[in-house]
Amino acid sequence: MNRNRAFWLVLAACLCVAAPVRAQMGMNLFKKPNITDIFKPVVGKGAVYETQRKDKDSGPRTMEMTIVGKEAVDGQEGFWFETAFADEKKGQTYAKILVTREFRTSKIVFQQAGQQAMEMPFNPSEKNKERRDEDLGKWRQMGTETITVPAGTFNCAHWQKEDGKSDIWVSDKISPFGIVKMVDEHQTMTLTGLITDAKDHITGPVQQFDPQALRQQMMEKYQKKPNP
Repeated sequence: MNRNRAFWLVLAACLCVAAPVRAQMGMNLFKKPNITDIFKPVVGKGAVYETQRKDKDSGPRTMEMTIVGKEAVDGQEGFWFETAFADEKKGQTYAKILVTREFRTSKIVFQQAGQQAMEMPFNPSEKNKERRDEDLGKWRQMGTETITVPAGTFNCAHWQKEDGKSDIWVSDKISPFGIVKMVDEHQTMTLTGLITDAKDHITGPVQQFDPQALRQQMMEKYQKKPNP
């Protein structure tokens, strides 16, 4: 399912606009800044990025991140966060996640070009939740910096993971995650444009993911392959 590492990094590490002003001027002056504060969802808003893998010779790819709707989640306000990215072989792929402001995820739906939309089960164990929370706690604010990218110049909060291998620059002018630039040991991601009229691209009925049916399908394809 790891079709685009940038997308899954956004999900797993809950990327990215820091709120340094709120942390300094809010109700609790001693509250430790938390990277989850960077999530600023606005329905219809989004951003376009260019991603470049460092360990591959393939060229840059384009990815979109948008907020395409809202839905209640256990009495809380949930947002449909959608990503769109192009695959040279599979065409355009869309994936959307229903997530609360606290990054509690309840649904994941994806759709490849020419295929039916499919909903994946998402029931993380308590151990996985603890690992996620632990990972979120590894991000630190490093101050503010002015960053210039193809989309413009932004005053950003600089976040860095404690191992020093991942950096994110975020701005509260950008929804949903505020990312202006991201750099880690595997790739870079740079803001190239903003979206103001985002729409849901996942169409048609949504089928529940059936792992048994998928295994059967893969087995049938394998059996049809000619022997060398």
